[in-house]
Amino acid sequence: MRASSSADSSAGHAELATNQGREQLRLSGDWTLPHYAALSGEVAALQARLPSGVAVDAAQLGALDTAGAALLLRLLGQEGLGGLLGESSALPAERRALLQAVSQAVGAPPEPPVDPRHSALGDVLEHVGITVGVFRRHLTDLLGFIGLTLEALFLTLLRPWRWRTTSLVANLEKTALDAVPIVALLTFLVGAVVAFLGATVLADFGASIFTVDLVAFSFLREFGVLLTAILVAGRTASAFTAQIGSMKANEEIDAIRVLGLNPIELLVLPRVFALLLALPMLTFIAMLSGIVGGMLVCALTLDISPVMFLSIFENDVGLRHFLVGLAKAPVFAFLIAVIGCMEGFKVSGSAQSVGEHTTSAVVQSIFVVILLDAVAALFCMEMGW
Repeated sequence: MRASSSADSSAGHAELATNQGREQLRLSGDWTLPHYAALSGEVAALQARLPSGVAVDAAQLGALDTAGAALLLRLLGQEGLGGLLGESSALPAERRALLQAVSQAVGAPPEPPVDPRHSALGDVLEHVGITVGVFRRHLTDLLGFIGLTLEALFLTLLRPWRWRTTSLVANLEKTALDAVPIVALLTFLVGAVVAFLGATVLADFGASIFTVDLVAFSFLREFGVLLTAILVAGRTASAFTAQIGSMKANEEIDAIRVLGLNPIELLVLPRVFALLLALPMLTFIAMLSGIVGGMLVCALTLDISPVMFLSIFENDVGLRHFLVGLAKAPVFAFLIAVIGCMEGFKVSGSAQSVGEHTTSAVVQSIFVVILLDAVAALFCMEMGW
């Protein structure tokens, strides 16, 4: 008993027949997309009267694609299709694999409904867990990128012909020379504020003369390098991220890889080297500017002449305080440059992504700088430095 017929002899058919007193579903012809419309009508007509657990004869089944497999699944259901997927089935292995894939894709169980019940404590713990996961991912990415940078650094260091001198000089001008005015002005003003506050507080104890030591110690050990690093993190790390991120969005980094060049060596190392040279120099300028700002306030409000200021400075302040402050600069410079470049490589390809990763680079750089400075201060205090 044929449900329908087609003029095309290769078109697929499905019919119910009786074999030895049992009803059997016979499949024949090509169950492919060109015959989908005709087959869909046959399947709809057979579905209503197809008995449960009917045997399926697929010996004459011709070509089969995903459209035909979906129709067989609709006709037989998950249970009926299972008979065609067994090892005893007459279908070849590749067709059984196709039917299995379609069955899993179409018949995938729906996702369980989300329980709307929740508590405030659960939301807080969930947020904490997500934050910890994000922090762990950022830390892992940073350590991995530091490893890639150090690997490229060691491979390039012994090959002078591969040094990017022009790029190094250009980045050095942008990160060091162009940053001198803002660094000098900011630290000069902070030095003046520190001296004014010190003079105000110490005057009540008759110890205004120690304002000189306050300004000297604070800028040589902490404020000089810390303020400079924060300024560079906001100014240079964001610039590195925006430059590399724009190249990533424009697929220029992919072009660099296609040319057989290493983007780390070409884009990251010149920026890291430039900042390693720039930040110590800017730190030295910041120390001088802050001390000059404190000296000016001492001269105007405390009647401590510049000669007396420098004399006290020379007698009370040791060289180790200058070295402790300056030693932090290369560490801060390396991390700021690496974070800025790493966030640039993370850009996905849109202007919004460039802005998000630029903000992330600044936040991460400032966080790392302040965290390491606090750890260094505790370490130096315990060591008696």
